[in-house]
Amino acid sequence: LPMRWVKEEAYFPNIEDYMPVPDPEAEGMEIAGWEMEPGDAVAFNYGILHGARGNTSPTRRRAFSLRLVGDDARYVERPGRTSPPFPDHDMQPGQKLREDWFPTIFPR
Repeated sequence: LPMRWVKEEAYFPNIEDYMPVPDPEAEGMEIAGWEMEPGDAVAFNYGILHGARGNTSPTRRRAFSLRLVGDDARYVERPGRTSPPFPDHDMQPGQKLREDWFPTIFPR
């Protein structure tokens, strides 16, 4: 069930269409975690359940979020809003992502 973490509410109105987020500890799942410092980065595969236990730092958290996709990525229609939203993109299902909105990054 996709959740809006700022308001802790369901992202989509039809919550019965989604399974609840599992309790990794209760279900005996492997849990990986690391202490983070300013400037650190985290990368993960979207096939992995991911989350955070909360920021207990006395200073405010700042983050830069970057989503990388392969050169074979295609646009897919999904119900509801996307995160981040991409209004007026004019893409059609199955179409390669727009290069002016999703630039290609080449390693040096």
